[in-house]
Amino acid sequence: MGKIEFIDLKAQYAGLRESVNARIQAVLDHGQYIMGPEVREVEERLAAYAGTRHCITVASGTEALLISLMALGIKAGDEVVTTPFTFAATAEVIALVGATPVFVDVEPDTCNIDVGKVEAAITSRTRAFMPVSLYGQTSDMDELNALAEARGIPVIEDAAQSFGATYRGRRSCGISTIGCASFFPSKPLGCYGDGGAIFTSDDAIAQAAREIRVHGQERRYYHTRIGVGGRMDTIQCAVLLAKLERFDWEVEQRIAIGARYLELLEGLNAVQAPVVRGDRTCVWAQFTVQVEDRAGTVERLNAAGVPTAIHYPVPLHFQPAYRDIARAAGPLTNSERVAERVLSLPMHPHLDRATQQRVVDALVQAVG
Repeated sequence: MGKIEFIDLKAQYAGLRESVNARIQAVLDHGQYIMGPEVREVEERLAAYAGTRHCITVASGTEALLISLMALGIKAGDEVVTTPFTFAATAEVIALVGATPVFVDVEPDTCNIDVGKVEAAITSRTRAFMPVSLYGQTSDMDELNALAEARGIPVIEDAAQSFGATYRGRRSCGISTIGCASFFPSKPLGCYGDGGAIFTSDDAIAQAAREIRVHGQERRYYHTRIGVGGRMDTIQCAVLLAKLERFDWEVEQRIAIGARYLELLEGLNAVQAPVVRGDRTCVWAQFTVQVEDRAGTVERLNAAGVPTAIHYPVPLHFQPAYRDIARAAGPLTNSERVAERVLSLPMHPHLDRATQQRVVDALVQAVG
């Protein structure tokens, strides 16, 4: 039995070797490593995929969130409603612009923000909602968008893990005022370094984001606003262009492998399987279950040769950096509970049936 990979980027590269190498070589030949032609090309392709008028590539998913907040003019004294059960970048960017993260609890089964609790978090200082499409599945976006529209509040989808997922027939990143993707190598669509993108159909936001990513320049050496050095380099854009050639196939594989996991876990009462709502798809950036004895389960899985990860063990309202600067809008009981129980299993488009069965068999033994 071979080694089980948690995420198998080597197998992905083997299937795309010629295309990836040719795309990178083209950049090496023309030498435009910053804002080369591949940048515009991938932006056009990604915008068409997400169904938005604009795509602005940036240096990372974190930079996408930060630039989006800056483009909206969010600043000190403002509040942004989000979830505490996410990677730190979600709240980090809110703090970086001087605003206050306001945490709303998550649903216990999807681990996404509980949209039914958002309205109670709104104050006169609320300037944006930032739901996180955790593990590859969107939140209840129509309900959130309706709440936001009634109050003139923009919605920024933190779609770092969900590019390729759908919600009621529309694609993640194209279902709110702004969508922010990450192209970190392990994401459903990943490059070979850091990268990200901002998606919007609002022309003014797009223009602001384009200027902010190049130090606030409207044109060379003419700075209309405060900005950052936030460009995505040309080689990373070239890698994405190669990967887009079979991205639809990879999304199909992720959905099929996720469904197979759910089928194999059916009836295993000691494991709480993730839930995908019927009106959306999940691209399974992580396949994350919940167990009671996580430490023991991890130890036994590792002994069986099954790699695992925990996304995320400490909710943000318990993190020292955010404990005193954020505000909790009500109890965060679900966030605290899932943080103690979540466990991510191997997940990637090349996970074959035999290996997946090995993972589940080991899990059954580990929780038995």
